[in-house]
Amino acid sequence: MFEIHPATSADAGEIHTLQRAAFVDEAQAYGDPFILPLTETLERVERLLADPGSLVLKAVEGHRVIGAVRAQVTGTTGVVGRLAVAPDRRRRGVAAALLERVEAELRDLRPDLAALTLFTGAQSAQNQLLYRRAGYAVTHRERVADHLVMVHMRKELAAVTPG
Repeated sequence: MFEIHPATSADAGEIHTLQRAAFVDEAQAYGDPFILPLTETLERVERLLADPGSLVLKAVEGHRVIGAVRAQVTGTTGVVGRLAVAPDRRRRGVAAALLERVEAELRDLRPDLAALTLFTGAQSAQNQLLYRRAGYAVTHRERVADHLVMVHMRKELAAVTPG
């Protein structure tokens, strides 16, 4: 079984490695080894983990990081990104649990949060299904290269009433 915790600076190397392993199949599907999750540097991940405006969560099984997700807030919108699960731990609820937890953490930090947004590749049917099941709907598609179309998704959040 896995647990979800906030990531710390000490997790940078493992999260960087996890991200690279998790996104290799995306790169292969698009024929593009230069997608951002694969080209992001360890130093960038370290900076992100040190940034108080960023939320990074990790899923841990024993001492191993098997999943991670990051988010930031812009205005009243949470922007979720880099949801990654180790290839050998997929289809076990890790991604869904990370999505649920990042939403809860963001709402705790920002009760005025109105929506969450994210994006994924148009050819990533499994990712889109996961996001739809979590309450996200497609808002638009964006061609970012001849071979790459991104699907942008949004989840409206009901107002949290103090109580």
